[in-house]
Amino acid sequence: MRISVSSDMDEPVARLLVTELRDRGHEVLTHGALRAGDDPQWAACSSAAARDVADGTSAMAVVCCWTGTGASIAANKVPGVRAALCTDAYTADGARRWNDANVLALSLRLTSEPVLKEILDAWFAGQAGEDAEDRGNVARIEQLDDGRALP
Repeated sequence: MRISVSSDMDEPVARLLVTELRDRGHEVLTHGALRAGDDPQWAACSSAAARDVADGTSAMAVVCCWTGTGASIAANKVPGVRAALCTDAYTADGARRWNDANVLALSLRLTSEPVLKEILDAWFAGQAGEDAEDRGNVARIEQLDDGRALP
């Protein structure tokens, strides 16, 4: 699977993320501080990775900044993206299952190597659930992406 990865800082956890994804057999496209000459600001690099998902260049993305909050906000401004800030495996599983999240946001400050691997395990094992209420909520998010008001 092709996965876009962005980080506003060239931190050890960001480099580990790229290595871990490649070791799991994924093709990785990098943005921000992980790509020489790219704009490292979190708003720019996170939205670039998210656009890769929205336009089909990548199946998913992982966006990183110090807290993960800015990266998730920027990614969620791209229509078609459902970015989830995850600090643990349970949240990553729920984001995939209940929210059909297609972009994972991570904190460079809080994410250790063992936690990163647990989050990635849960993220890739998870898939969108079939619960009607959850599917309905995802459909409502898609309406918001289209600029339509919710009833």
